[in-house]
Amino acid sequence: MSTATHAALALARTFLFVPADRPERHARALATGAGGVIVDLEDAVAPDRKVAAREQLRASFAALPAAERGRLLVRINAHGTPWHDSDRALVGELAAERLIAGVVLPKAERAADLHQLAADIGLKGLLVPLIESAAGLEAAGELAAAPQVLRLAFGNLDFQADLGLACDADEAELVPVRLALVLASRRAGLAAPIDGVTPDWRNAPRLAADAARARRGGFGAKLCIHPDQVAPVHAALGPSTDELAWARRVMEATRAAGGGVASLDGRMVDAPVVRLAERLLALDTQTAP
Repeated sequence: MSTATHAALALARTFLFVPADRPERHARALATGAGGVIVDLEDAVAPDRKVAAREQLRASFAALPAAERGRLLVRINAHGTPWHDSDRALVGELAAERLIAGVVLPKAERAADLHQLAADIGLKGLLVPLIESAAGLEAAGELAAAPQVLRLAFGNLDFQADLGLACDADEAELVPVRLALVLASRRAGLAAPIDGVTPDWRNAPRLAADAARARRGGFGAKLCIHPDQVAPVHAALGPSTDELAWARRVMEATRAAGGGVASLDGRMVDAPVVRLAERLLALDTQTAP
């Protein structure tokens, strides 16, 4: 996949799951305008359907427009499961044929697994490790630094199950976990991480609160489980009209100062302020669903 594809997925605000064994939904998922579509061979597919789901993916993806495949990722089954090795072989073939942009690895806990997967999918393939356990959190820095990793993602529900947590809707207990993933991403020079799902897709206030928390906490995207979640999450994680106006004024002031330190509304505009303005303007280039 191209550099432009990588850049688009690095700035994408929404990643929509779709079952691998429902090929009629793959094109529909892309049509939602989600920044990335994750075709799921793991949780969304029953054990007795995994082989059939895997075997039909190539035909499903080949039928899609080439430009759309740049938003496709496949979530394979976790390392240690009976399906992992066959899934790895498949995504290696799909990546070589440029039918997918990359792979989501669930239950990511060891950098060695990512190194192996990176070799399978080739240098142009992208990896998104899904942090879903205490072991994954402990290894977050190593996972973020593994080759071809584009972003970290948080599996908030599985993480709670792994630790035996019983979080309320605000998931206050997970604040330090989320911060750790943001810090690991920053240290590794990755794009902002992808926050976990809001399981009740009919609950618009809960979705809005979760997306707002993600943005406050430094996440740049969110996993979605239903098409109706895509547009509101995209809007919530993007810059507001006021923020964009401020960012444009910052850039104008910087240009007027010849690239040096400038002043805007009585406040100094230096390099960190300029970087924030540039990020806000870059986010605005993402097409709305």
